[in-house]
Amino acid sequence: MADKTSILRVHLIPAFGQKRLDAITTENVQQLKARLKDRAQKTVNNVLTVLNVLLKTAVEWKVIETHPCNVRLVKVPRTRAAFHDFAAYVRLLENARQLGPNAYLVALLGGRAGLRCGEMMALQWKDINLETGTITVKRSDWKGHVTTTKGGCERSVPMPGQLWNALRLHQHLRGSHVLTGKDGQPLTQKMVQTLMARAARRAKVPAGIHILRHTYCSHLAMRGGSARSIQELAGHQNLTTTQRYMHLTPATLEATVRLFDQAQNAPAGGDIVETGNERRSN
Repeated sequence: MADKTSILRVHLIPAFGQKRLDAITTENVQQLKARLKDRAQKTVNNVLTVLNVLLKTAVEWKVIETHPCNVRLVKVPRTRAAFHDFAAYVRLLENARQLGPNAYLVALLGGRAGLRCGEMMALQWKDINLETGTITVKRSDWKGHVTTTKGGCERSVPMPGQLWNALRLHQHLRGSHVLTGKDGQPLTQKMVQTLMARAARRAKVPAGIHILRHTYCSHLAMRGGSARSIQELAGHQNLTTTQRYMHLTPATLEATVRLFDQAQNAPAGGDIVETGNERRSN
């Protein structure tokens, strides 16, 4: 979500700065939506979410007695997440490797372990278990502030061999973090984004860190991973988020219907005997 301080300063204070919190009405919320009509629907919902959390917190802290209005999010059309296809991702990895170990690890941690940018930045060597081949994702870095992961739950992610080898070769004594500069200090968000932008430009693929996470989920779906497994590996809070990728799975509707054909060749469980108007199985 966009920076809450920015949302307060740019949108909420100009709209409600002169009103008591318990005087904000549903009509006022509708007027705010009208003011934001030219903004992206996701931006509108970010603003409304901050307002709703603010009012709920005011009730919890007994600043006001009750929530004064209805704050309904606008409907956002479901979109399919952009991702790198298999060939494009291979090109990205090759170019990232040429830029150095940090760029290569960013491309792998995102595309083969599904880590978010902040999770990569906060990843420490003590979170890497090369013996079991797993990464424990337990924290995230947001503009220099270390917090829990999105959703507040840590998760264990198995490493494919390519990532395992890269981490094994990259082990260093410069600092506690996996992604560090020559001075041993953790990379900043801008540094991580710059590395991936350079690799993407050389590979002639779309730039961005989060597209790597989409690639991870998409490639798992395309190789037949179940929605529940992908949800757990990616750390999605609900299955609806994961289902954005499931249109890619080879288990299409047609393939599912073909199960009837397979059933016809299977041993019968019993004969159907008709007696008058009744049907029963022996």
